[in-house]
Amino acid sequence: MKDAEGVHFLQWCLPRLGLVWPGYRKVRRQVYKRIQRRLETLSLSALADYQRHLETHPDEWTVLESLCWISISRFYRDKAVFEFLEQEVLPSHARQMLAQGENVLRCWSIGCAGGEEPYSLSLLWKLELQARFPTVRLVILATDIDDQAVVRAQRGRYQASSLRDLPESWRGQGFDHTAEGFRIKPEYQDPVTFLLQDIREAAPKETFHLILCRYLAFTYFDITLQGITLRRLAERMAPGGALVVGKGERLPNDDFGLIPWSEKEGVYRRTKPAKTD
Repeated sequence: MKDAEGVHFLQWCLPRLGLVWPGYRKVRRQVYKRIQRRLETLSLSALADYQRHLETHPDEWTVLESLCWISISRFYRDKAVFEFLEQEVLPSHARQMLAQGENVLRCWSIGCAGGEEPYSLSLLWKLELQARFPTVRLVILATDIDDQAVVRAQRGRYQASSLRDLPESWRGQGFDHTAEGFRIKPEYQDPVTFLLQDIREAAPKETFHLILCRYLAFTYFDITLQGITLRRLAERMAPGGALVVGKGERLPNDDFGLIPWSEKEGVYRRTKPAKTD
């Protein structure tokens, strides 16, 4: 598939999916490979043929959408973000909870891919913060649209390259080295629950002290869908709760009671309820 043809096709189809081309510029070749395999499955020789197929087979849009899911993750991605969570966000919430007589700190990891992000949170809490707040229990809900990604996350097995950003002591304490690679130990899996869910369509019913939505909604969704998603996130945040987006991502507007906690690291704090229509 020639790059020019692929770019033209993505710029045609992505808006119809509520997605935006700029988010795909750097990862477009990953999508090209998937689309090429789909063309071979359908015995189609060119993207123009696939475009005509989409126009005459509406159900194929669901397949195309799944080909556009991007899953790029590794443990401790963006070290400075996790350091800010360790030094500021999580201790602040833990102290506030203890003052209020609560003991469950709830986190939600959206677009969790193979589980690297929620497991990084679990490792951080147990290895760095649990001793300071022994009566506080961290629970993490991790959601993703991709059923295969959720299965991989539940298995908790990884190659060494996925762990390269973790502190060396965490690798030693948090994983068993097996013939398959590295398996996260059960005590770091236990706080995490995985759920198949599409943030565009639904959200958990509970509220959360910390929500991570990195390199997903505010990279790939169009502006309308970003606003819908941000409202959904704000409504699920506890008072004073934190939202973490990807470094370089920007929130679409300021109507949801969120102010920067660390704009450099993409961390925002909820200061008031989201506006309602």
